[in-house]
Amino acid sequence: MKPLALLLAILATTTALTTFAADTPKAGDAAPRVEAKDQDGNTWRLADQINKQLVLLYFYPKDDTPGCTKEACGLRDRIGDLEKEGVVVVGVSRDDAESHKRFRAKYHLNFPLLVDVDGKLTEAFAVPMEGKPMSRRVSFLIGKDGRILHVTDNRDAQVHLDEMKVAIAAVKK
Repeated sequence: MKPLALLLAILATTTALTTFAADTPKAGDAAPRVEAKDQDGNTWRLADQINKQLVLLYFYPKDDTPGCTKEACGLRDRIGDLEKEGVVVVGVSRDDAESHKRFRAKYHLNFPLLVDVDGKLTEAFAVPMEGKPMSRRVSFLIGKDGRILHVTDNRDAQVHLDEMKVAIAAVKK
C-alpha cells in the first residue's frame, strides 16, 4: 500500500473508532448498574459490589478466540494478586451460557462470565462492535463507590492486562 493510502486508511479507522466510542463511559463517570446471569445461571449485580471491592469488568468479542483467550488466561493467572488487591474480575461477551461454560472449563477460568446474548450490558456500557453482534474489547476498573476509575479501549489483550495492572496499583497507592 502506498504511504498516502495507508495514512488515509489509518485516519479513517481512527476517526471511526473515536466516533464510535464517544458514548463509552469514561473515568469519573458512574458505572451503569447492570445485572446479568453468569454461565451457571447465577445473577450477578454490579450494585452488590458497591462499597465492597473494586470490579474489573471486561468486555470481549467471543469465547475461545486467540485474543480473548489470551486476555482471559492472563486474568486467570493474575487472579491471586487481583484478589489480594480487593479486585473481583468479571467477563462479559454476547456468547450464550453453554459457550461460556465450555470456555471456562477448557481454560480453567476462575471468574464468572456474564451472558449478554441480548446485548443489554454491551449497550449499557456503549461497547458494541460496529456491524457485528459482539462487544468490543473494553475493560472498566470500577471503584468501590461505583465510579469508573479507568477504561482501556484497545484491541490488544496484552494492553488490557498491562493497563489494568498499572491502574489497580495507582488506586492502591
